Amino acid sequence: MFIAYAVVGGLLALVLTASATLTLQRNDQIVASMQKVQVPDSWLPRLAGLKAAGAIGLVAGLWITPLGVAAAIGVTLYFVGAVISHLRVKDYELAPAAVLTLVAVAALILRTLS
Repeated sequence: MFIAYAVVGGLLALVLTASATLTLQRNDQIVASMQKVQVPDSWLPRLAGLKAAGAIGLVAGLWITPLGVAAAIGVTLYFVGAVISHLRVKDYELAPAAVLTLVAVAALILRTLS
């Protein structure tokens, strides 16, 4: 199970790092997506920080199990919130958020079982 967590957690950390970087750079697609779900621009740095913290926690979780579990819980809650935000404004283009929610849940389960 540890190797599976390392793969899933590592890939999720890469995605989170890329997303945090693009959010901080105010990438047009990310800003448009955030505006569509009515996220204020002032929240973008905080949300990028949460993604970066999740990525760091998932990687550190390779050595410190409780940290990996906590990071996976946080990332799962982040993306559950993203899905809810899309549904709240009746934006059904939520596949990326839904897939990342499932990957975060998988990371949580794998780290808990390893």
